[in-house]
Amino acid sequence: MSFLSTPIKTAVNTLTQQLDTPFFVYDLDKLNAHLTRLVAQTDVKLWYAVKANPLSKIIQSLDSASFNFDVASKGELEQVLAQGISSQRVLNTGPAKSSKQIKHFIERGVRIFVAESLNQVRWLNQQAQLQNTQLQVLLRVQLRWPEGEKNPLGGDSLTPFGLGCDEWQALNTGDYPALNFDGLHIFQWGNMLSTQKLSELWSQMIAPLTTLANNLNINLKILDLGGGLGIPYTQNETILEWDGLIAALAKIKKEAGVDELWMELGRYAVGECGHYANPVVECKQNYGQQQVILTGGINHLLRPAVTSQDFPAALLRESTAPEQAMSLYGPLCTALDCLGEHTLPSDLNEQDWLVFSQCGAYGFTESMPYFLCHELAAEYVLQNGELTCVRQAEDASHYLSCLLYTSDAADDM
Repeated sequence: MSFLSTPIKTAVNTLTQQLDTPFFVYDLDKLNAHLTRLVAQTDVKLWYAVKANPLSKIIQSLDSASFNFDVASKGELEQVLAQGISSQRVLNTGPAKSSKQIKHFIERGVRIFVAESLNQVRWLNQQAQLQNTQLQVLLRVQLRWPEGEKNPLGGDSLTPFGLGCDEWQALNTGDYPALNFDGLHIFQWGNMLSTQKLSELWSQMIAPLTTLANNLNINLKILDLGGGLGIPYTQNETILEWDGLIAALAKIKKEAGVDELWMELGRYAVGECGHYANPVVECKQNYGQQQVILTGGINHLLRPAVTSQDFPAALLRESTAPEQAMSLYGPLCTALDCLGEHTLPSDLNEQDWLVFSQCGAYGFTESMPYFLCHELAAEYVLQNGELTCVRQAEDASHYLSCLLYTSDAADDM
């Protein structure tokens, strides 16, 4: 399996003749073909988790494929609405929904919410009554097992997402007349690559969730399993088989006895369409280790530092030189700025570019672009053989001007 297609190689080669700073390219043809396959089933209602990649062109592709949209902030909401998408297709998730944010979402026409606490239930009801409307609400449940998966979403660890079954028992749904409690939301595992493991975890959820619904007098119409579907980051990793996964989900839906099964896909929807091109600054030997310093690092791709799992990297040009292990570092003055250990051709040099793949999700917008005042990476899309710049590269003056102005103004006072 190759992560770099011929169209992407051609596009990146073209751009490297014009640019000397890192950039992202998103293959919309590949993305659209993938999305078409995902929506060719009727067992699961699909939402796009905008946190994975809020780029306008990405959102437009998801819209064209008839996905709905899971947003977790005011900024994500406004970005979705700016693409002409109806607020009726928006689901509001996230642990930090204040009363003020809920008010804004309702004013903007959102009517579907995931409640993560007793406070949020109260605020949702208050704001719905003030605006004379009715809301559809799912309660987010956090389950724990004595032994189980650990990953960035929490797995079995205690997280701020939702409440446990015991904590939700304090809720009297009859006290909130403006809310229709139609379902439960459960999402604790990220980047899972085993259909069997996912099926086992989902199956274990059915009993505690249906019991909770009965105890709270909720007619369980909807079960939202969140996301968690993974993509490979190395050549030898397992690939999820979509048809087998849908079969497993259909079984879960039947066993849970719900009318609708929802999933909020992020990485699995868009992760494989993105690539990040990065110029080499220098190569050096240090304590017997081959080190490569790159123009961009965790200021553009933070994920390796957070998850200890690297994006796959390849040399852009062809090389017949023997491969060797190399450690890749970015430009930031911190040892955290490491893009991982990779095996690359030994003739790698200062005129080369490396291309990181699987960057369509949790790439630039998850990173720390302002640290050390380096350039912001440009973003391009490739569709029908045509490259389009969605956002130009910007140097530090672009985002520091307001700070400089404030400082100068203060000096004049």
